[in-house]
Amino acid sequence: MVTNNEAESRYEVHVDGKLAGFLEYRDVAGVLAFVHTEVDEAYAGQGLGAQLAKYALDDVMARDVKISPLCPFVAKYIDKHPEYRVTVR
Repeated sequence: MVTNNEAESRYEVHVDGKLAGFLEYRDVAGVLAFVHTEVDEAYAGQGLGAQLAKYALDDVMARDVKISPLCPFVAKYIDKHPEYRVTVR
């Protein structure tokens, strides 16, 4: 399950009620900068990073927020999913 933890400025993914990974963001002059993605190594290779990126991008698109994909993982995700390229950059 992925949620937006606005108090911590990050999207979080939980597995069995435990934090398994997160995608940190910062609001820079009205632009949401995705700065860091981290997934617990116990869950590596299970696609949790992709779930975080998709959830975050869908969330900002729904709210019509501009982003800056500073996090290399998110930038790579956008490059692989053309539906996000024009709308968020």
